[in-house]
Amino acid sequence: MAQQLWSVNSLGGYFYSLNLSDELRSAVQPMSKFRQFCDVKDASQQGKKKGESFTWDVVSDIATRGNSLTETTVMPESNFTITQGTLTINEYGNSIPYSGKLEDLSKFSVKDTVMKVLRNDASKVLDCAAHAALNATPLRVGASTATSITLSTAGTCTTTTSQAYAKAHHKLIVDLMKERNIPSYSGDDYYAIAWPSTYRTIKNEMETLHAYTEKGLGMIMNGEIGRYESVRFVEQTNIPKGGAADSTTYDPFTGTADAWTTAGADWIFFLGEDTAAEAVAVPEEVRAKIPTDYGRSKGVAWYALLGYGLVHTDHAQARVVKWDSAE
Repeated sequence: MAQQLWSVNSLGGYFYSLNLSDELRSAVQPMSKFRQFCDVKDASQQGKKKGESFTWDVVSDIATRGNSLTETTVMPESNFTITQGTLTINEYGNSIPYSGKLEDLSKFSVKDTVMKVLRNDASKVLDCAAHAALNATPLRVGASTATSITLSTAGTCTTTTSQAYAKAHHKLIVDLMKERNIPSYSGDDYYAIAWPSTYRTIKNEMETLHAYTEKGLGMIMNGEIGRYESVRFVEQTNIPKGGAADSTTYDPFTGTADAWTTAGADWIFFLGEDTAAEAVAVPEEVRAKIPTDYGRSKGVAWYALLGYGLVHTDHAQARVVKWDSAE
């Protein structure tokens, strides 16, 4: 049955009323932020008729490093290992059916309006899917003091973060990433992505340091706001706040938030190079329903057949660090 109807004002009847404005407004929508950090892997191997599993090879460092040689010894020999990462391609989509009567009597194009709403929905849904891949990182950092951090490498934060993210934590995380040889995402910089309010403490601290240099103001990514200590900051509002390790209700796909125990503290993702893979069989697209009931029942849907997966799942090679909390 059609969900957009002429007979119900809030579902379509308002599309034509006395003295209606010529301007159609829509709710404010955030842009995709997490998805822009996912790489489309081996595009030539993607597409239809390739199965639902997508894999890639991950090559380790050499097992034994080279060293100095003496004339009478043979050349040392070593090896490397290859592991495979895998993701599953899934269907994503949503639709809005509407009646022919609504389209015939409306001042505005119902189909165009429906398509705009669906495009916004697709942006948020696929951002949630990309977030789920990055959220599989084994590296979690928490802080129970203002001057220290604790790293967990098993995919679950073991520290209850009782501090708002601040300059001291930031420097320690940057040092941690560099000393783990996590390659930078762009140039010499990593990226961080979080809610605007999560950055508030560190932004207040940086105001006195003139941290937003000319280099930092050369924005690259959607939502980028500045740079400090080899990290470019990106703000997002698609993924809800909260979701500590003990959460059972947190769900980005439904927009269900679950605040951390410490008020004002919340997650941040720090990203190096080669974070998550995106495999695309069918890129997101808008599809029109074939009208039924003699043209009285119509509809539009968005559809995509794709998948996301964390590239490096071994903690020794992981490229994503999450500022997290146990509760």
